[in-house]
Amino acid sequence: MAIDHYVTLSVLLFCIGVLGVLLRRNAIIIFMSIELMLNAVNLLLVSFSSYLSDTAGQVFVVFTMVVAAAEVAVGLAILVTVYRNSKTTDVNVLNKLKW
Repeated sequence: MAIDHYVTLSVLLFCIGVLGVLLRRNAIIIFMSIELMLNAVNLLLVSFSSYLSDTAGQVFVVFTMVVAAAEVAVGLAILVTVYRNSKTTDVNVLNKLKW
């Protein structure tokens, strides 16, 4: 496959992630959309790394995956705590963090 196909797929995945963050109100779906955007960037990094025969992009993908895993762990812990207190994951209802 040409690099254009990977770029197109990455752009499509990133746009779906952006739409998920902007349009959905469920915090879990927003987390999943953020992960989709990170994976779109990872796909782009790996495809350009392979195209240019440079392993720096693949190493950077590993760092991105570690940061994404940490983000999910902390975010889900916060979300579970908030859900136990308010019984909802709707971000419009979860305005207790604002002052």
